[in-house]
Amino acid sequence: MKTRHILFIITILLLAGYSCKKNGQINPDSNLKLEFSADTILFDTVFASLGSATHELRIYNKHSDDLKISSIRLVRGDSSPYRLNLDGESGTEIYDKIIPAEDSLFSFLRVTINPNDLNTPFVVEDELEFVTNGNTQIVKLLAWGQNANYIVADKVVNIGGVPYPYHIVADSLETTIWTPERPYVVYGYALINSYGTLKIEAGTQVYCHQGGGIFSWSDGQLIIDGTADDPVVIQGDRLEAYYQDIPGQWEQILMMDGRAGADHRISHAIIRNGTIGLNCQSTLKVTECALRIDNTIIENQSSYGLHSILYPVEAKNFVIANCGYGNFWAFGGDYRFVHGTLCNFWSADEHDDNKNAIFVANRAIDANDEVFYYPFHMEMDNCIVYGKQKDEFKGVFGPDADSSYIFDHCLIKSEKYNGDMPGFSHCLFNLDPLFVNLAKPDCHIDSIASPVIGMGNPLYGNEVPYDLDGNSRIGAPDMGAYQYVGN
Repeated sequence: MKTRHILFIITILLLAGYSCKKNGQINPDSNLKLEFSADTILFDTVFASLGSATHELRIYNKHSDDLKISSIRLVRGDSSPYRLNLDGESGTEIYDKIIPAEDSLFSFLRVTINPNDLNTPFVVEDELEFVTNGNTQIVKLLAWGQNANYIVADKVVNIGGVPYPYHIVADSLETTIWTPERPYVVYGYALINSYGTLKIEAGTQVYCHQGGGIFSWSDGQLIIDGTADDPVVIQGDRLEAYYQDIPGQWEQILMMDGRAGADHRISHAIIRNGTIGLNCQSTLKVTECALRIDNTIIENQSSYGLHSILYPVEAKNFVIANCGYGNFWAFGGDYRFVHGTLCNFWSADEHDDNKNAIFVANRAIDANDEVFYYPFHMEMDNCIVYGKQKDEFKGVFGPDADSSYIFDHCLIKSEKYNGDMPGFSHCLFNLDPLFVNLAKPDCHIDSIASPVIGMGNPLYGNEVPYDLDGNSRIGAPDMGAYQYVGN
């Protein structure tokens, strides 16, 4: 009985202690302070007037008693570009928040920056002030603001049942020039109308929002005129570090059939993180222009790097890397590639055995299951076609249209094809080119042991005498876009 009595008393005391702990007591001791997940919240560059992504700040009470935060406020008050949200309450000031013992609160911060007259990025600062038991603690807020030129869709056109929101940036018989002083932020499509021309100067940054891009309508013309020192960069508009390598953030650069003497020209450009890098289609009528590409990198596209339907394309000194459905996809048309590197080490599951670095065909099936054919011709000179699939080149050709392809002095990853077959001249098969980095990827040659060194045809090397980095390849060109220069 005595033992039972003692156990009963212990149980009552434990329950009483638990009850007190559960109810909590606010401790006013001025020695007790909060802790934070960071002492500075740093926002990546934010386009003026658009707002940023949300950043999280966690507030910790690591003491054995509850604490009451008397006030949480942005020091700049209503003039602050930042906004705070805590437990569903938002604004610039929040009062009387309780943090239970050994617990935490989540707060979320956003910033919207008003535009000004500066072309260069500028710093926007504030402080988040916490007052607890008479103690004042500060978390700094820091963002870089950037003014921009905004292209916002104001019309919609439906093509094949698909809506394309757009804003005309170059109307008929008009030439519009985008300059590098401020970036361009595109919501929807920046559309080049028939007989209009858009020129994008060296150093210009173009940021496309989800679902948008650049659209050259029938008989329009796109000219991207970057330089080695100042390339034109086209990418998504999310600038946080998390989005640096996320594909599919925007749609595409779409080019329809063009007029004679108005070739689309893309020089010294970097096109990344979209759905289709370059999509050229001669479907309304037979195009009288071509797409000409030089010194350009197309990378990390969720579908295709270069997609073409019946469109002539010439590309020199280029890289197309890591695309979900294929680096180069073409139905019909005429193509020539010189000193290109097409490498695909796409890490997502979508890159399976049926999705190759190069897929080309002279036949297709429409929505009514009708098969139709168009002639196809492709020539690849001093190129590398490599990736993690068994066959990175796949051709589907029917007998009802002329088709041919020539690989001259190329390295090709393929189990199906070999150098004894027609269409291959002085080619290497299934040898690792030894790229610097496969995941990023970095398609520079990493080692003197690479089989592509000195294996290009000098005739094509003289045609494109400098590699994508500006290094001379005259005399003994390597295959691919980059000349090996040693470590």
